[in-house]
Amino acid sequence: MLRLPPLRLLTVFETVQRAGGTKAAAAELNVSMSAVSQALRQLEEHIGAALIDRSTRPSGLTEAGEILLKAVIENTERLSEALNDIRALTDPAGASVTVACTIGFATYWLMPRLEAFYIDHPDIAVNVHTTQQEVPRLGQGTDIAMRYGDGRWDDGTVDLLFRETVEPVCSPSLAERIRSDDGNLGTAFLIHVDTSDRRWLSWPDYLARTHQKAAGSAKGLRFSNYVQATQAAISGHGVMLGWRSITGDQVEKGLLVSAGLPRLQPDNAYHAVLSHQSRNRETAAVVVDWLRAAAQPQV
Repeated sequence: MLRLPPLRLLTVFETVQRAGGTKAAAAELNVSMSAVSQALRQLEEHIGAALIDRSTRPSGLTEAGEILLKAVIENTERLSEALNDIRALTDPAGASVTVACTIGFATYWLMPRLEAFYIDHPDIAVNVHTTQQEVPRLGQGTDIAMRYGDGRWDDGTVDLLFRETVEPVCSPSLAERIRSDDGNLGTAFLIHVDTSDRRWLSWPDYLARTHQKAAGSAKGLRFSNYVQATQAAISGHGVMLGWRSITGDQVEKGLLVSAGLPRLQPDNAYHAVLSHQSRNRETAAVVVDWLRAAAQPQV
């Protein structure tokens, strides 16, 4: 029988991919960068295959790494769902609400706003369950799902949060270089995010709709999620398609700026879906109302 790798090694591997690199993972796990690198090599030795493609900058995953990451994420999601279900059974009347959303939405939109929520509602605990799915499921232990789409779901009460906007963004230094080249993307790498969800605009979609050309840079850099892509853009590695839910706050902070290209508004939007099966509907409704207000533009 195949011996499974130690859980701590899998945790480090998943954290590196989600956080966007060894340095960010080390900070999140509160360990040294060398400890993270050592854990990755131990995992590769245990499996007997290279997981990290160290020949690229920034480094990416090998085919074996992609397979393992998918399995780790799927099983982590199942475990989280099981724990949420157990929590709902053991504390059905508790003042806690579980929100399901993608990693990118949680990292760049939801989590930064929860501190303000707790100031307004210190008696309500919000548990965040991240998923790779763009349309998170509403299981027994999940009260609210943050979904990107057309809003046509029948498993809960749907509230529009905000409409998405898409605009190419990059680091300030790279934007200056692009402007000095008359806005030509041919000198800048494009940062791609590989997703099977056709609702998310890809670079080919954007270039076709805006009649732009990327010349020889179109191949660019490829990542498996928007967290990695955003970190690469902030570090100045290329231009990414900035979605309001992912890069909006980074633009406000000045970490990313417009690349000077047209802005698009997709047909789909972000919604909060309150489960019909929620055991804490009244408390969950308070969370939805607060999130809807937080999503409105500040004047």
